[in-house]
Amino acid sequence: MSTCNWPLGNGQTLAFEIYTANTKWADIAGLYIFSYLSQDGRWRAVYVGQTNSFVQRLPTHEQLAPAGQLGATHIHTVVVTQQIDRDRLEAALIQHLQPPLNEHHR
Repeated sequence: MSTCNWPLGNGQTLAFEIYTANTKWADIAGLYIFSYLSQDGRWRAVYVGQTNSFVQRLPTHEQLAPAGQLGATHIHTVVVTQQIDRDRLEAALIQHLQPPLNEHHR
């Protein structure tokens, strides 16, 4: 399984596993990033989010189609069970990455 280390903006990174949208998702909490691989070989974030359950959130996510229109081809995920940690990490990722479909935490 492939991974990608996304920067948090404080000198640290967070390792995400890389999947396609048709993945069978687990019923576990975490963070996710809709992304694509740019021509320079770097992953680009289109949307960053969090969920209590990947299986309940990702298959019908309202930003999935808009993310695809912006070129997103993959979903990166990391398991983060504690809500306080998800809130902190999601805010840091959005602030640092400035994904076009995220309007909060900027």
